[in-house]
Amino acid sequence: MTSTEPVPQVLNDNGAWCWFQDERALVDPERGLLVVGSIASVGGKDGDRRGGDLDLNVVDLGSGAVQVVTLHEGFESDDHDVPALWRRPDGRWLAVYARHKTDDSTYWRVSEPHDPTRWGEERVFDWSELTGGRHVTYSNLHEIDGRLHCFVRAINDDPCALVSDDHGESWTFAGRLFGREKVGYVNGYARYAESPEGLHVLVTDHHPRDFDNSIHHGILAAGRLHDSAGRALEGELFAEPAPNQDLLTTVLEAGSEVGGARLTHAWTTDIRVVDGVVGAVMTARADHPGWPEGAQISGPDAVRDADGNDVPVPDLRLVYARRGADGTWAVHPLADAGPGLLPHEQDYTGLAALDPYDADALVLSTPIDPRDGRALAHRELFRGRTEDAGATWRWEPLTEDSAGDNLRPIIAPGDPATEHLLWFRGDMRSSQHFDCEVVLASRPR
Repeated sequence: MTSTEPVPQVLNDNGAWCWFQDERALVDPERGLLVVGSIASVGGKDGDRRGGDLDLNVVDLGSGAVQVVTLHEGFESDDHDVPALWRRPDGRWLAVYARHKTDDSTYWRVSEPHDPTRWGEERVFDWSELTGGRHVTYSNLHEIDGRLHCFVRAINDDPCALVSDDHGESWTFAGRLFGREKVGYVNGYARYAESPEGLHVLVTDHHPRDFDNSIHHGILAAGRLHDSAGRALEGELFAEPAPNQDLLTTVLEAGSEVGGARLTHAWTTDIRVVDGVVGAVMTARADHPGWPEGAQISGPDAVRDADGNDVPVPDLRLVYARRGADGTWAVHPLADAGPGLLPHEQDYTGLAALDPYDADALVLSTPIDPRDGRALAHRELFRGRTEDAGATWRWEPLTEDSAGDNLRPIIAPGDPATEHLLWFRGDMRSSQHFDCEVVLASRPR
């Protein structure tokens, strides 16, 4: 960290997370506790013993004491498996999690009252009759109209939902949120954000390596799906046939020019709603011609076509969008994101996190200094602030001259008075094999 920032505290010496589960971290301000989920890798510290452990890192914010609680030993060495967390009205915590397309189960556990270090037995929802054995991924816990929902990538690899009327004690199938013909690996990648207006969803068409994605936005409220302006789509929520997500408002259309670059193959990064202001961060390839059929990845910075010729790897960009009062979106360049994080996942970046209590603030990870365009040895964290609704940003470095990458920041909700910034740092070779540690830096707002 820079000299003006708090020294980060290591919470777990083997851990990481994906970004399609929420909330991955939560604060209980009454008891001064922060909880963040992570997964240990076979490639990290003590990986032969701990690889695949599904952990909760429980921090006493008063004393700084950390307790690592393992929800499921040897679950799976894959960052897609981290839990979604929810604080129930009775003071118990709920953790819901799933493997990465290797079984048809959504798992959950409920804690003792006000104590996220003590958990009841693991329970399972079996999707196999619904998915036909095609497996599930991800967990996202959000409330809609007073009912708790868990969004899971399941049937046809579309976003689907379970619903609970007893705060997560039991779950039933609600339906598919979206439905479309499958292209490539999976269908839409969705991020969610709660607000008094309803549950906001930001979603792609497919995976960016398989499809030139646009990104769409809608609102789930009063049993219906609405566009960004609040107009209801035909049909009830979760009714079949499920709607195609391109019926929603398109936030970033494939091929749009933003900041002088033509953006394609977009991916969802984050969405937050603060006092009615809806902000979103997305990634996309800049001026990339696309890979010809038969192209093969041959190294960290090399892709070859079927004839053995080198073709360019993507130059990735982070973009910011904010919804206007009329439901339209203003999209602005945010920062260069560098090349893909992993050779076999050329659309992965270090990502960004919007502040859940400040619509004009975010933290991002990039190997390109956003202040001057200078290439950095590793991905570093920068705090950004805008005074013109995202058109321009002022940058402050949070990490410098790091020995490894600083990745996938989270600004944990639950404590409006304090910014609790989490990330993991180290060497990431794949979603299954990494040598990273989970760290926390907290500061008064």
